[in-house]
Amino acid sequence: MNQPIVSVKNLSVRFGTFYAVKNVSFQVDRGEIFGFLGANGAGKTTTIRVLCGLLPATEGTVFIDNERFTRGTENLIKQKVGYMSQKFTLYEGISIAENMEFAAALHHLDKKRYEQRRTELLRFIDFREDLSLLVRDLPGGIKQEIALCVSLLHDPPIIFLDEPTAGVAPKARARFWDLIRHLSYTGNTVFVTTH
Repeated sequence: MNQPIVSVKNLSVRFGTFYAVKNVSFQVDRGEIFGFLGANGAGKTTTIRVLCGLLPATEGTVFIDNERFTRGTENLIKQKVGYMSQKFTLYEGISIAENMEFAAALHHLDKKRYEQRRTELLRFIDFREDLSLLVRDLPGGIKQEIALCVSLLHDPPIIFLDEPTAGVAPKARARFWDLIRHLSYTGNTVFVTTH
């Protein structure tokens, strides 16, 4: 039997005396689209931040692609995940190309690999516009698609999408869900939150 790509057992995250997440357990299989549902303030984003190696758990265990998240393993975890937050994760005042180059530098992609991934991902979303366009000049749905590409540049096996279609027009939302299904079909694990 295959190991789950995400395994969470008795996860709690506490800030002082306040529990943002309390005693949560679940598993996600490789290639699965996993929906993480809950009201605003239920702890979805806090849980994702732990799973992305951005926030340590107060209690419990977390395994990401067979790597246990403990202090000191944050960078190993970050290389295994792509994260697109519920707010637009692109820098509005710079171009699409500059956003992508910045993300590639953060993940230490060499120029050849970066250019190859950029070409693949822009083809994946069928983007044919000028990469020198400023992000602030793009419609919301296109921004989300570019943000998805940026989160996938380093080819992570797991993609965390936190409220990925919030504030996006219905047609763009449908197209984005098609992209998510395609990612799962090609073997990526997609973790999606929504309220």
